[in-house]
Amino acid sequence: MNHGLANPAAPPSVSFWQAFAFWLKLGCISFGGPAGQISMMHAELVERRRWISERRFLHALNYCMLLPGPEAQQLATYIGWLMHRTRGGMVAGTLFVLPSLLLLIGLSWVYIAFGETPLVAGLFYGIKPAVTAIVVQAAYRIGLRALRNPFLWAIAAASFVAIFALAAPFPVIVAVAALLGYIGGHVAPEKFQLGGGHGPVEAVFGPALIDDDTPTPEHARFGWYRLIRVLIVAALLWAIPMGLLTATYGWQHTLTQMSWFFTKAALLTFGGAYAVLPYVYQGAVEHYGWLTATQMIDGLALGETTPGPLIMVVAFVGFVGGYLKAVFGPDSLFLAGAVAASLVTWFTFLPSFVFILLGGPLVETTHNQLKFTAPLTAITAAVVGVILNLALFFGYHVLWPRGFAGSFDWISALIALGAAVALFCYRQNVIVVIAACAVVGLLVEMLMLS
Repeated sequence: MNHGLANPAAPPSVSFWQAFAFWLKLGCISFGGPAGQISMMHAELVERRRWISERRFLHALNYCMLLPGPEAQQLATYIGWLMHRTRGGMVAGTLFVLPSLLLLIGLSWVYIAFGETPLVAGLFYGIKPAVTAIVVQAAYRIGLRALRNPFLWAIAAASFVAIFALAAPFPVIVAVAALLGYIGGHVAPEKFQLGGGHGPVEAVFGPALIDDDTPTPEHARFGWYRLIRVLIVAALLWAIPMGLLTATYGWQHTLTQMSWFFTKAALLTFGGAYAVLPYVYQGAVEHYGWLTATQMIDGLALGETTPGPLIMVVAFVGFVGGYLKAVFGPDSLFLAGAVAASLVTWFTFLPSFVFILLGGPLVETTHNQLKFTAPLTAITAAVVGVILNLALFFGYHVLWPRGFAGSFDWISALIALGAAVALFCYRQNVIVVIAACAVVGLLVEMLMLS
């Protein structure tokens, strides 16, 4: 590919430790959800550092978008693997979530140990209505992109009715939507094409280290031996800790059930973290009772305000569940929470690494566009209905904290309205909105105590 004499020379090779430093930095500053994280990686890796070309970057992103799991973390894993083999992918993907895990363990402990103090209670009083507005905005934003014709609107409406009125399990909704998409893709393919995209492919930022015409490195070529080896190692990495937990504590123990539940959740995160939150709520709050509905809302707020993928809210769920269930006895509550948070993070993210190491060689070897768009489009449409149900659920618990029989919390309603105006009309950053609402909640709490 000829970039012209005016373009700069290709960048020098990047050592493993140079890449390590970059992935660590990214893990500490990756705020803004998947769109912000992908934009940040594009700006750093494609435009500024030129480690990878625009087309190769988007080619990898297209694959990651088809997978369950956080696409930004998987994209980091993919690029790290492409540059520095398996250890590069493991480091990139791990450092994308490790700072968030450590931060959430600390914040979860402060929340659960000191949450009843006026300072913390006031902050979360203001944060809860903001989270409700954020979830409404998520439903709107995804719906705007996904619901492009009456067929997809119908799927979204049906999924809302299924989960709201019929209490259908989230995996069933995903499976039915995928089936409808598969059928629709054959009957009316023009209605189920995956739209959108993350930017133009025409932009040229100069020669890249991994350029459009750079040959696929040897470690990224497909081979049956490599595929079988990855499958065996992945199976052992899942089975050994699960087997040890079962043998030590039994199948019904909290830590074992958490590990099994979040393994299933990891395979259902099509459409981003907001899509799987209803499933996590159904299991963690309603079925297992690891935490309350109010604590779930607070956990989502903490997930929104820390770096890393939003699905890291599972670490909060794990910490609170392990802490409250006192899985190691009453004298080791923090240890119980930290171990539970680490376990659920392990089982939630293990499939993401496996998908990249298994599928990456196929993507790099073929360099063809992947065609699995119709089921994914239908699943995304169904997710809109599911997220709308989640918004109503949050709104109910925030505005009627004691149920419909109790009084309406008009102060929370005003905070939620203000947050919605800031998000929809003024397009304010989520973290700014949460911080402002937290301050308002603290002021209200102080006034009520005075």
